[in-house]
Amino acid sequence: MALVTLHALTFGARAAILAVAAVAILQAGGQRASDFQPELDAVLSRDLHFSRAELVELERGRIVKHTLPSAAPNEVGVAGAVVVHGSRDRLIAAYRDIVTFKKNEAVLAIGRFSNPPQSSDLDALTTGGDDFDLRDCKVANCDIRLPASAIQHIAASVDWRRPGAEAQASALFKELLFAHVRAYVTGAPGRITQYDDDRTPVLPEIAGDELIRTAPYLDTLKPGLAAHVTCVWSSPLEDAEDFLYWTREKFGIAPFISVTHVTIVPAGPHQSIATSRDVYSSRYIDGSLSMMIASDSVGDPRSFYLVYMNRSRASALRGTMAGLRRSIIEHKARNSLDSNLREIKSRIEAF
Repeated sequence: MALVTLHALTFGARAAILAVAAVAILQAGGQRASDFQPELDAVLSRDLHFSRAELVELERGRIVKHTLPSAAPNEVGVAGAVVVHGSRDRLIAAYRDIVTFKKNEAVLAIGRFSNPPQSSDLDALTTGGDDFDLRDCKVANCDIRLPASAIQHIAASVDWRRPGAEAQASALFKELLFAHVRAYVTGAPGRITQYDDDRTPVLPEIAGDELIRTAPYLDTLKPGLAAHVTCVWSSPLEDAEDFLYWTREKFGIAPFISVTHVTIVPAGPHQSIATSRDVYSSRYIDGSLSMMIASDSVGDPRSFYLVYMNRSRASALRGTMAGLRRSIIEHKARNSLDSNLREIKSRIEAF
């Protein structure tokens, strides 16, 4: 009886061990051996909502992209990624030369601000009738996004009956824009915190800050990055490289002028991050936050994954026809993201 009992116990223990081993083997077989750096793997699936199928496609060399869930009714977002067979450092070096990096048929003009910014940095920015018409600009009814004080200042300063009035108005706009940029960088007074071109004021600073607050992945990838992007002059970040640039771009029914703050920072030995925050937009955008991640492949040291995310808020995504506008914007954003990823991949792999 004792032998039978011992044999039964031994058989039961062996069966249990075999069962546990089988489960472990099945589990191991069901898990994807990731080619992504651990921090990136978590951000891709948890924060940027890449599905398992998309990640498999990405590792196979295909471009993947999708829209992102919105944290506010007036928000639209996209994320995409591609593997690049080339140097991550080469990409970051190219991105530092933002004037060359951003040039395409949609960018009509671009310039990078000095450090510290100089008024001459805006010399190449020209504005004409296609950009905006300040002749009849009034508070709550203006062709360009400006605060009420700036709208009133231009109205009181420009005599439209005199020759050169349009050039004078353009010069005043550039003065206001430069004062805003200088205040943004230094914390001095003069920053534009409200657009009063329409009946409903827009608060761009708050819109931008909310986008950062709902982006936990910034601090996941680089602790302290969120505070730094929120307020660059009061929250310095070690190893961060910051610069601002302006663009005049063709978009929609009329061009728009924007100023963007870029932060480039290493995120460990195998990753680099570049964030972009909207500092000013003359049309369309209330606030915008973008992030580019370049992360080394685990299995191939000669390759890296390029991930791009953009979330923007726009007043046009509220009210009647908002659903139709959203679908059009999301469709265009996905197509634009696809072409941009292809272009960057081709450019880096050409070296």
